[in-house]
Amino acid sequence: MKNLAIVISIFLFGLTQGCQQENRETSAQWRGAMRDGIFQETGLLDTWPDNGPELLWIYKGLGRGFAAPAVTAEGLFVNGEHEGDSYLFALDLEGKLLWKSPNGREFLGEGFSSTYPGARSTPTVYGDLVYTSSGTGDIGCFETAGGEEKWNINISGDLDGILGYFGYSESVAVDKEHVYCFPGGASTNIAALDRFTGKIAWTQSAHRDTFAYGSPVLVDLAERPILIHTSRHHLVTMDRRNGDLLASYELEGYEYDGEHCNTPVYTDGNIYFVANDIPGQGAMKLELSDDGLSIKEIWRNNEILNNFGGLVVVDGVLFTMVKGNKLVALDPGNGTVTDTLKAATGSIIYSDNKFFCYGNNGTVNMVSYDGNRMEVAGQLKVKEGSGHHFSHPVIARGIMYIRHGDAIMAYKIR
Repeated sequence: MKNLAIVISIFLFGLTQGCQQENRETSAQWRGAMRDGIFQETGLLDTWPDNGPELLWIYKGLGRGFAAPAVTAEGLFVNGEHEGDSYLFALDLEGKLLWKSPNGREFLGEGFSSTYPGARSTPTVYGDLVYTSSGTGDIGCFETAGGEEKWNINISGDLDGILGYFGYSESVAVDKEHVYCFPGGASTNIAALDRFTGKIAWTQSAHRDTFAYGSPVLVDLAERPILIHTSRHHLVTMDRRNGDLLASYELEGYEYDGEHCNTPVYTDGNIYFVANDIPGQGAMKLELSDDGLSIKEIWRNNEILNNFGGLVVVDGVLFTMVKGNKLVALDPGNGTVTDTLKAATGSIIYSDNKFFCYGNNGTVNMVSYDGNRMEVAGQLKVKEGSGHHFSHPVIARGIMYIRHGDAIMAYKIR
């Protein structure tokens, strides 16, 4: 009987691992599997040639924007723009266009915001469906195989939301049942949609707070599945089953900026976040209770500011890019800067003991990290494409994908 129990336990463990592996293989989203900027790759090049890694292919024709792709085993999905309309593009892994489907109007802006036009959000792939949002707040569901639209909903027209000054930038989060989004309205601050029909499952007014530009993080705690999100003045946790507001942490006031564009990172019971408010709280580490009902500040470093370049947490150490072309590491215990490295300020991801920093000047630095030392081990200059270098790199199966405006490039880094 004991042997039978062991066999059953091994079988169930293998089944669970298989399901998790299947989910990793069939799903792709903003900043990796856990939305934390970490890509689970191995065997990547330790150094790059002087002229950078091999460019496998380049696709041109995405239009304006800086939306990063979502990459699966079959291909990649990326948002683009043409003559003011938003499109979801599907490419195969050799850079050939498979299909493109319209998804409402893209954000072009007015006044100062018009200097940042185009696609913003990364699609989320779940099974045979892909979910995406345009810069004007059209959230659409499409079949991955041929791009047929299954449903569409607009945050302003259908959810009583508010379009921010710089457009709708959220990369929606998806689980087995729902699509989670932030319309940012007073009555519908946060919403869950049925992922098969687009019908509203629940809405939450939360603090009736105003719009932000970040994306939600989904965490499965022992007691309940939760959502972590930021608004303009708060970081909140919510019960994904019914939308109940569980806990909130106030983000202090500011004189300017305050858009809160970064996505929080959750790991080992802690929430990490970096803002760009002046004055404000900069980088912070928050302890989340096991039930998700309370948030406690562990530390904050007001001097560490990052607008939308993201953050990565490795072994409790927070890494992010700051002004002055620096990559910084913060102490897990108190948040003080323990190490810095000269690298062009921009976005940051991590894989195989290496950071990949895509600078706003078009320079990509690969930084090796052995646990106590950072060193630039490779560099390339992105010369193709157009507009701002604001996209976040994506790594999948030994290939690094970088979007620069009209173009997306695939580099062999394994």
